Amino acid sequence: MGLVLIGDELLSGKRTDKHMPKAIELLAARGMELSWARMVGDDAQVLEQTLRETLAGPDIVFSFGGIGATPDDRTRQCAAAAAGVELEFNAEGRRILEERFGEDAYPKRIHMVEWPVGACVIPNPVNRVPGFSFGDHHFVPGFPNMAWPMIEWVLDTHYRHLHRLERDVELLVEVLDTPESALIDPMQALMDAHPSVRIACLPNAGGARVIEFGVRGAPAAARAAFEDLKDTFRNAGVPLGRESTP
Repeated sequence: MGLVLIGDELLSGKRTDKHMPKAIELLAARGMELSWARMVGDDAQVLEQTLRETLAGPDIVFSFGGIGATPDDRTRQCAAAAAGVELEFNAEGRRILEERFGEDAYPKRIHMVEWPVGACVIPNPVNRVPGFSFGDHHFVPGFPNMAWPMIEWVLDTHYRHLHRLERDVELLVEVLDTPESALIDPMQALMDAHPSVRIACLPNAGGARVIEFGVRGAPAAARAAFEDLKDTFRNAGVPLGRESTP
């Protein structure tokens, strides 16, 4: 699962992205996780290349911003170019805009539903101007009040089979007074022995020599790996500190 966050205003610092934290929250509520995020400006060449790369992969991707009708909104065009298809006026999207705006849908607003051939509608519960899905890529506005319910709709309509009732857990333990170099081999052995979980270490940047080790994954697998981790370190004479477990 990935995100593409679009807009010069994000790169300049004029606006701060709010989509990634919300996406993480919405995914977590469904037992899902974010794997990566990219932030790009409005430059068409960079955006097209970014989408070409993400379209070539297997991931589900949510793209935020740039789907309006003004000249600086280039996401629709770049998505089509990246996919190697033409733009077309989507019939369902056209109907929605005509119902919403009447004659005022023409000649400008109608371009908001000029999408890559094969795209389909993502309903917008706020102002009815839809986003669009193209394969497993889903394009929504940059406005949070519109984008967030739209991606919830996508997750619950198209990917309910990926929802996990059993959420991942994270278990933490402190390693004390031990250099990272002494932990490399046992950590690698643990990762090899427990490939279904994530094992990570986070050194303390302060004065005390404390390294936080975390194990994250499905509850049963994570707990088994966590016990193995503690046993491995104890057997190696590594002192352990506080634990944090759900």
